[in-house]
Amino acid sequence: MSRHLSMLVWLRITRLRRKHERAAAELLRSWDLSTAQLDTLSRLNTTEGITQGELAERLLVTQGNMTQLLDKLETRGFITRVPDGRTNALFLTEQGRSLLAEVIPAHEQWHSHHTSGLTNEEQRQLLRLLRKLERTMR
Repeated sequence: MSRHLSMLVWLRITRLRRKHERAAAELLRSWDLSTAQLDTLSRLNTTEGITQGELAERLLVTQGNMTQLLDKLETRGFITRVPDGRTNALFLTEQGRSLLAEVIPAHEQWHSHHTSGLTNEEQRQLLRLLRKLERTMR
């Protein structure tokens, strides 16, 4: 039963992740953003001046994917690349900051709504359990 139970846990996590990704993508379409683009902008909001390589490493994406993401965000005026030796330092533009000021609260409210079926204590417990699972995967 233990192996069967562990399989059910992972299947449920996988299904939940897929549902979350679809619903989050639908929400972000209002701003013509992908989840990866929001993740990139959010990370730059907290670590401006980071290099493209460092950002790719932190977001767990390839350099090629990172380049494509940044090209799109730069074309739309949300980020700027500033030459720094042999690399580029990445910064949000005012337009990028304005976008985040609009998107982040809506995204947080959306997440809050979708976790409202759990009490605050249950959410903390779930977070502890997910962290514990994550540690076993290292």
